[in-house]
Amino acid sequence: MTRVALAFSGGLDTTVCVPLLEEEWGYDEVVGVTVDVGQPEAEFEEAAETADALDLEHHVVDAKAEFAQQCFDSIRANATYQGYPLGTALARPVIAEAILDVAKENDCDAVAHGCTGKGNDQLRFEAVWRASDLEVIAPVRELGLTREWEIEYAAEKNLPVEGGNEGVWSIDTNLWSRSIEGGDLEQPGHVPGEEIYDWTRAPSGDTEEIEITFENGYPVAVDGEEMEPIALIEHLNEVAGKYGVGRTDMMEDRMLGLKVRENYEHPAATTLLNAHETLESLVLTKEERDFKKLVDDEWSQKGYEGLVDAPLMGALEGFIDETQTRVTGTVTIRFEGGQARPVGRDSEYAVYDESFASFNTEDVGDITQADATGVAKYHGFQERLAAKVLAKAKEE
Repeated sequence: MTRVALAFSGGLDTTVCVPLLEEEWGYDEVVGVTVDVGQPEAEFEEAAETADALDLEHHVVDAKAEFAQQCFDSIRANATYQGYPLGTALARPVIAEAILDVAKENDCDAVAHGCTGKGNDQLRFEAVWRASDLEVIAPVRELGLTREWEIEYAAEKNLPVEGGNEGVWSIDTNLWSRSIEGGDLEQPGHVPGEEIYDWTRAPSGDTEEIEITFENGYPVAVDGEEMEPIALIEHLNEVAGKYGVGRTDMMEDRMLGLKVRENYEHPAATTLLNAHETLESLVLTKEERDFKKLVDDEWSQKGYEGLVDAPLMGALEGFIDETQTRVTGTVTIRFEGGQARPVGRDSEYAVYDESFASFNTEDVGDITQADATGVAKYHGFQERLAAKVLAKAKEE
C-alpha cells in the first residue's frame, strides 16, 4: 500500500489535491497534515471538517514553539526582506519539517503540497523535502491547474468546499505576520480599505509607551514582566496593533522573478525589530554595526528563500551570536501614528559615556579638544589635493 503525506489546509487547492493524488498518481492513501504556527482557530476547524468529509486521515502538529524560536532568531539578525519582517518565509521550513516527520512516522512514500508554480512557497517546502528520499509531488503545479478548473473539478467530484470560493483575498496568518493578497489588491494602483486589516487599527492620535527587555539579543520581558516567546509575540501583536503599528503595502520581488503586490500586518515583529536595532546601536561599535548589516542582509535573503539550514546560515549565526552577548538591556518604545518609535535605551554594555559626549564638558578623558586640530587638518586632505590636480589639468 502506497501513502503520500499532503500539506493540508482544507482550502480549495489542498482539497482538490486529495483525489488527484489518488487518481493521477495512483496513491492508495493520502495523509493530511496541518501544522500549527499560530493560525486562527477557524482554520483548524475548517481543516478538520474537510478532512472528515473526505474520510481523510488527518494529523495536526503543534509547531508554534519552534516557529516562535525561529522568529526570535530573526530578531537578532534584524531580518527583513525589501523592508518588511519575514513571516511566511520563516514559517514554511518549520511546516515542511513537521510534515516530513509525519510522513516518515507513517511510512509514507511521498510528500505533496498544493502550491502553484508561480509562488515562493513551493521552493521553501521542497528545499526541506528534497533532502529526504521521499518523492515530492505538486499537483497544482505539475498539472498546470487554474482556480477556475479547480472550482469545476470540486463541483464535479462533490468535494467539501464552498463552491471553491475562499473569500475575496488570499490570506496567510501565523504568529509573526498576516499577509493579504489577491482580488483588487493585485492592482498596484488600488487603494485598499480598512476591511483588509484584522490585527491593526487605523492609526490615531493615541499614544502609549512600553519597555522591552533583551538578554543576549532575545526579548524576554515587556514592562518588567517575563514572558515566553509565544506569549510575548501575541501580547505585542495586540498592544501594538491597537496603534496601527506594522502595516506594509509593497511591490515584492519573488524568487522566480515575478513582481507582486503584497499587504502585510506585523505589529509585534515591527516593534521588536525596532527595539532590537536600537539596543544594538547603543552597545556595538560602528565597525561591528557596519559589518553586521552585511551579515543581516545575507541572513534575511536566505531566510526569505527558506534556506534556514544552509551552511552559510551557520557561519552567519556564529558572528551574530558573538555580537549578541552584549545586546542586553532595555528599550522604551512609544506607539504613535502607526509607528513603534524607540524613545529610550539602556544597557550596562553601552559604548557610551555621557561625560564624553556632553557639550558641557571640556575634554574627552585625557584627550583635549585641541588634539582634534591635527585630525581636522588631515581630514579631506587627499580630496583637496585631487581637486587642485584636476583644476590644474583643466587649465592646461
